[in-house]
Amino acid sequence: MSIEVRNVTKHFGAIQVLDNVNLRIDGGELVALLGPSGCGKTTLLRIIAGLETADSGSIFLDGDDATHTGARERLVGFVFQHYALFRHMNVFENVAFGLRVKPRNERPSEDQIRAKVHELLDMVQLRSLKDRFPAQLSGGQRQRIALARALAIEPRVLLLDEPFGALDAKVRKELRKWLRKLHDELHVTSVFVTHDQEEALEVSDTVVLMNHGRLEQIGSPEEVYDHPATPFAYGFLGNVNCLHGVVRGGKFCIGDIVFEHPVHSVAADNTPVIGFARPSDLDIVSSRNAEPGIPAVVDRILSFGPTSRIELTSSEVLDDSARPVEFEVQWPRHRLADSGLVEGSKVKLVPTELRVFAQTE
Repeated sequence: MSIEVRNVTKHFGAIQVLDNVNLRIDGGELVALLGPSGCGKTTLLRIIAGLETADSGSIFLDGDDATHTGARERLVGFVFQHYALFRHMNVFENVAFGLRVKPRNERPSEDQIRAKVHELLDMVQLRSLKDRFPAQLSGGQRQRIALARALAIEPRVLLLDEPFGALDAKVRKELRKWLRKLHDELHVTSVFVTHDQEEALEVSDTVVLMNHGRLEQIGSPEEVYDHPATPFAYGFLGNVNCLHGVVRGGKFCIGDIVFEHPVHSVAADNTPVIGFARPSDLDIVSSRNAEPGIPAVVDRILSFGPTSRIELTSSEVLDDSARPVEFEVQWPRHRLADSGLVEGSKVKLVPTELRVFAQTE
């Protein structure tokens, strides 16, 4: 089932939470609504579900206007961050609940309910726990039961609000893989809300990046990470070093340092700009190297796994803040071993890749 959001706006009192949002989700997609707290992603999810009403705009499901259709009629499965399981019901009854409350003429027989619940519990690999109560389950088990309960009504759309937010890192990682595998088997159009960039990039087909109630960028995980369209997108997706400078002669400059990276998007000289470089896009060279670079001092070196993280501070004031600027560089661990770099080393930082945007207020 496709989902189309047309010109949706929402206020809570004087605060505008969604600002003329337009979005299309194709049938069978797994889409992440990603953004910081307060950006409007959960409100958008609840409006799609029919649990919240927009001030203006429309929701279309498979081409049909569902704007004024109730949540139950939309046949949407909703999974909450904190599970929302019924504490007085065991696992079996929690999963069966949606089937039992169907109108009498649509309600399956007891044998059909039993078969359906067992099928779902097998799918989430928890059939052996069918007689337990929520308090007797781990957080990861409770979330899988909540998902099975949402799937019991055979929803046309599955919506998940921060589904793994209350779980520890290891369980979150396991459930992310499990959700992706489950989606590939079921192909139910699914939308999940998260503020965890790694989660969005790892699980989804499409990432919808939101900021202040607007859609900042939409694309595949590779597109939004490798080609951020705005300064916000660059800063939010992954670690990044920010360099404040100006354009001179079509080049990016910080004080007297002139980098060879051309600036195509902002042509006017003396335009304030901000350059973004991932930790893997900054190189460290000797302070005696003639190549233009930012003078810096190595503060800390962290080596674990296949990479080394090198934290540095500029040894000169680079912007109007009158404070040293902090940087992070990522190297393969074997390169660090061969470099002789130690804490306190005086070096230069040279961008190998740099994306430059006009600086806004």
